[in-house]
Amino acid sequence: MARASLIDLISAAAGKRIVCVGDVMLDRFVYGEVSRISPEAPVPIMRRTREASMPGGAGNVARNLASLGLSTALIGVVGDDPEGRELAALLGNIPDVETDLIAMRGRPTTLKTRFVAGSQQLLRVDAEEVADIDKVTEAELVASIHDVAADAALIILSDYAKGAVTDAVIKAALDAGEAFGIPVIADPKGRDFKRYGAVDLIKPNGHELAHAFGMPADSDQDVAAALKAAMQVLPAKAVVVTRAAKGMSFATHGGEITHRSGKAREVYDVSGAGDTSIAALALGLAGGGTLAQAVDLAIAASGIAVGKSGTATVSAAELRSALEMGLDHGGVSHIPLETALSQVAAWRDAGLTVGFTNGCFDILHPGHLKVLEEAKARCGRLIVGLNSDASVRRLKGPTRPVNDAESRARVLSGLTAVDAVVVFDEETPAALIEALQPDLLVKGGDYTLDKIVGADVVLARGGTVHIVPTVNGQSTTAAIARVQAGTGSDT
Repeated sequence: MARASLIDLISAAAGKRIVCVGDVMLDRFVYGEVSRISPEAPVPIMRRTREASMPGGAGNVARNLASLGLSTALIGVVGDDPEGRELAALLGNIPDVETDLIAMRGRPTTLKTRFVAGSQQLLRVDAEEVADIDKVTEAELVASIHDVAADAALIILSDYAKGAVTDAVIKAALDAGEAFGIPVIADPKGRDFKRYGAVDLIKPNGHELAHAFGMPADSDQDVAAALKAAMQVLPAKAVVVTRAAKGMSFATHGGEITHRSGKAREVYDVSGAGDTSIAALALGLAGGGTLAQAVDLAIAASGIAVGKSGTATVSAAELRSALEMGLDHGGVSHIPLETALSQVAAWRDAGLTVGFTNGCFDILHPGHLKVLEEAKARCGRLIVGLNSDASVRRLKGPTRPVNDAESRARVLSGLTAVDAVVVFDEETPAALIEALQPDLLVKGGDYTLDKIVGADVVLARGGTVHIVPTVNGQSTTAAIARVQAGTGSDT
């Protein structure tokens, strides 16, 4: 799948209206530090340092839709309680999200409280009532769906099995979809997937698919068999199963079963990754993409989400950046500064430190590798600033570079130590360092701190500067001289 076409879908879907109906809840995260075990019982003692709350469930789907550049109408049920009012206020602060939250007396707002130490979730406490909403509230939900769906591009049913997505609500969504000619997609719960009717797409995860059909869903072969069984009995037009690090698989009536692999990523928190994936599926379909393209967008988006802590969202800029960097389908040689800035923000959001080094890297040699490897060992992600061809000519003379910028960038981007390459046209990387604001600056050679371009910028923000000593006898100029003298190797 060409990256350019996926990127185009993000722009094509921008501003489209999505109706999201389902179980809204409040996610609360209590963060702290653990340094000892309780003398009262073999449990850790956590010293609370901070607390954060955000919309969860269908509310998090709405957050992700808005973050991806879509306009969202969220319909759900809360309790007539402080948590419900807090949830409404949080959602009211999100641009491009309109809410119709029906307050149901006698029913608490679903509250999930997670206790987190470092990157480890210690405990989750749920306060909720799991039962179908009453008929009066149900009728209000049904009426609201018909009111807001007329100018929508798609309807999402976000079912967390808390009672908002009743049979009548499902029928209302399907009726609206048929009346206005728009797709309806469902994120299901429970074993009875038939209850969602002829939705255009149903998106269980691997565990949910296995549970619903009593079949394993681990290997590609297992998933293919379970999808085949699903398509034989479900009225849904397509089934997409999310499989965590293994990617996604999907099937349609009369079509082949397709597996899309994911990329290995560092996982910080899986909270809300399913909400991100269904929002990205909606993005792809609303933008006019095929099911395969929507799945590819969902894989890329959920891969970004699991690299963040908490119930995270993924922005259109982050998704575009990931696609431009080739994190979903093959690599690219270098990225523009705008993409690099977006990626740096995402890395920092995941708690990663960002390192930077620069050079011409005309003919890669062991000295270069030492600098790159030492730099990567000291940071979470490493960006390499690469002199453009014109910049190299100004610095090294008219016979250089030997290899053009595209070739040099391709070699660098293929190294495991390098996470991104940015080409700059100036003689020094001063402006690039000022823009990126790295946490670590690494330079190879016999420099002193006061002679390293950008050192002042990095040190001013509390970062560090590291100098890697030159490897004797290793330089591009020397290598070229040896070749010209006929003493260099041709291998």
